[in-house]
Amino acid sequence: MPVEIRKRDMKLSDHNISRDKYNELKYFCLQYWQKKQEIDRNYGIDGFSQDGMPRGTSSSNPTEKKALRIAQLKRDTELIEQTAMEADAEIYPWILKNVTSGVPYEYMDVPMGRRKFYEARRYFFFLLAQKR
Repeated sequence: MPVEIRKRDMKLSDHNISRDKYNELKYFCLQYWQKKQEIDRNYGIDGFSQDGMPRGTSSSNPTEKKALRIAQLKRDTELIEQTAMEADAEIYPWILKNVTSGVPYEYMDVPMGRRKFYEARRYFFFLLAQKR
């Protein structure tokens, strides 16, 4: 029988972060790997047929749209990474793994105690709320 891990919302009232804001930040962080994959997928040149037929009335530039999307995704992923480093430079890889993949403290080999780790995690969300 698999062990079910109970997930609880963190108490961030000390940092004046509401439950809704915390949930927004949590799901923003959980999209980290999807954003990384989309960045990788969007590099390269798309095929475009120059057959002289009109494509529509808009004067869109697909290359520009793609570049803007990649830039936004990079800003989002860098924001998460930099905030984890600011929260605690010593354990930022574990903070990053926890907030982006949901891996709990007990399944990681963090070089500090549980309470200190979760204090750093709370501070991460405090910093992220300020930046976002």
